[in-house]
Amino acid sequence: MSKQKINKLLIGTNNRGKLREIKSLLPKSIKTYSTSTFNLMSPVEHGKTFKENSLIKSKYFSKKTGLMCLADDSGLEIDFLNKNPGIYSARWGGRHGDFNKAIRRVYRELNKKDKNWKNKKIKARFICALSISYLDKKIACVTGKVKGHISDKPKGKNGFGYDPIFIPLKRRKTFGEIKPSQKYKMDHRYQAFKKIKKFL
Repeated sequence: MSKQKINKLLIGTNNRGKLREIKSLLPKSIKTYSTSTFNLMSPVEHGKTFKENSLIKSKYFSKKTGLMCLADDSGLEIDFLNKNPGIYSARWGGRHGDFNKAIRRVYRELNKKDKNWKNKKIKARFICALSISYLDKKIACVTGKVKGHISDKPKGKNGFGYDPIFIPLKRRKTFGEIKPSQKYKMDHRYQAFKKIKKFL
């Protein structure tokens, strides 16, 4: 794809936090649209991986609107919980995607496994798969990740999702405490974005 080709792009997410972050990463020359403009519900994500789910979304939204679509599927893997919640990260928040509920579930599961988990470094990583599709055609699909560990309690009001409980490597603060402008330059979405930039 040459750069001139993409001047309009639908961002295939109903998550406001993701929409904000993706918009901030995109070149300003691209006119962006959101799924809410078209009143689109998200498709059923029946993929087994972040990449599969990302492609389900980008193809679905592109076919619905006739626009080229960039979609994200991302989540938190916690080694101690057999890499859960993983692709079910949003679903741990229940039907309405309540991440306070999802965070409580993470702590509940960790407590079930080991009452003393807070004295250990619980390794985790955020993974993001970004895909661009036009109708049924995949144009690109990449993944990015950022490693870290789980905070012993939620900290910070910035970010969204599991940000308040994730401390990236070599940092002391959670993503919830780090300024969004800083977080956008280091997180999993940014790592994936660096790889997909050449298609834009």
